[in-house]
Amino acid sequence: MNISEQELDARVAQAVENFMAGYGCCQSVVAAFADLYGLDDALAKKIAAGFGGGVGRLRMMCGAVSGIVMLVGLDCGQTEGSDREGKSACYKVVQELLAQSEAENGSLICAEILGLKGHEKAHCSYVASPRTAEYYKQRPCAAKVESAARIFARYLQSKAER
Repeated sequence: MNISEQELDARVAQAVENFMAGYGCCQSVVAAFADLYGLDDALAKKIAAGFGGGVGRLRMMCGAVSGIVMLVGLDCGQTEGSDREGKSACYKVVQELLAQSEAENGSLICAEILGLKGHEKAHCSYVASPRTAEYYKQRPCAAKVESAARIFARYLQSKAER
């Protein structure tokens, strides 16, 4: 897969636009690259929908990071259950990209990224927050979506250069 740097930058920008349009972090990242793997926009957003808010708003693994994991699976995931080598290769890429994300963002955990403490984290509701100007001002999520999309774009770029 040979993709120009300009196209990759456009996909990173699309991920941020998706988030600003109200989609979850995971949806935003996955949808920006899904067509490369034969997924249409709507199906990509449906598949990724439950990963928002740190997986179902439980504030566990960041949705943008979950998007990286999903995209790596689409890119190099094994399709035969007995393919241990393929599975291991996929895990290696996931671990490398997640290490980059953790280094860039300080954590892979939604609650930590949002600065939530024990009581706030324990009382997470399943109700999605309204997307208002105040919501976007308080949250670092758009930057985390951009970071995740850029990490995946760099991965694709490095694959093409090999």
